[in-house]
Amino acid sequence: MRVLITGGAGFIGCNLARRLASKGAQVVVADDFSSAHWTNLTSFAGDVVTLDVSHDHGQLSRLMPADVILHQASITDTTVTDQRRMMHNNVEGFRAILDLAVAWKSKLIWASSASIYGQGQPPMKETQPPEPLNVYAYSKLAMERLAAGYAGKFIKPIIALRYFNVYGPGEDHKGKFASMIHQLAKQMRAGKRPRIFTDGKQRRDFVYIDDVIEANMRAIQCDMGGVFNVGSGRAEDFNRVVAELNRVMQTTLEPDYFPNPYGFTQDCTQADLTQSTKVLGYQPKFDLAAGINAYQASGLLGKSLT
Repeated sequence: MRVLITGGAGFIGCNLARRLASKGAQVVVADDFSSAHWTNLTSFAGDVVTLDVSHDHGQLSRLMPADVILHQASITDTTVTDQRRMMHNNVEGFRAILDLAVAWKSKLIWASSASIYGQGQPPMKETQPPEPLNVYAYSKLAMERLAAGYAGKFIKPIIALRYFNVYGPGEDHKGKFASMIHQLAKQMRAGKRPRIFTDGKQRRDFVYIDDVIEANMRAIQCDMGGVFNVGSGRAEDFNRVVAELNRVMQTTLEPDYFPNPYGFTQDCTQADLTQSTKVLGYQPKFDLAAGINAYQASGLLGKSLT
């Protein structure tokens, strides 16, 4: 199986590249290295192509055709307010990938986002009305609508995976946009009290990277297109996160609460996994405690590599 992974030097992309290569797939990673980092690929022995999918269309088209395209590349910085930059990079880059997948007759699986739900009612279902709170979330919604318009041109299905709050090894390069689990652990390793918004009761669906990779692997085998949630199916508050980090790091650091300065954050996210389980056979194996245990065991929890 030939696989192209865009954004393959990023957090999810590098984990996908390693998993698929270990299964014998011929994997090509494409990344512009604007936000990802080469250290994520030191254990990946496949081909690495440096390109920007939103601009380098000619270079894209010259690659060897892939059976499967895993499109992970996008701007994920939710504080970017430059609408043109966000929309051109994410939406027009995706349009180029859609055209490429049509030409190659490839199966396309791509990274959407739970940010589309905004302040929607949890547990969040794929069928509920979208409520994007910023241009990043809107770009992902525009990408889903664009994919729906292309569906009739495809021989194989298009699958969008709405990722919730992903955490695990490979995310350090994201800096302040890495998961809060990683950022809080980093503070605690430095002996600092973990800083969270008052009063720590905001809840998130934290999903461990291994479950996200498993969802992609199942999507590769699925013969039905659509949009599917990828989360843990649980909503955990930040006080619980701090407690679990204290447990595995053997610390006793109390939260340092401060007011939320943002007006577009989600109070609670939780994935309804009914469709993901029914169609993809996706069943997450890691609750918060198990995920943090695995992250700690990797030796990378809260550690800087870049």
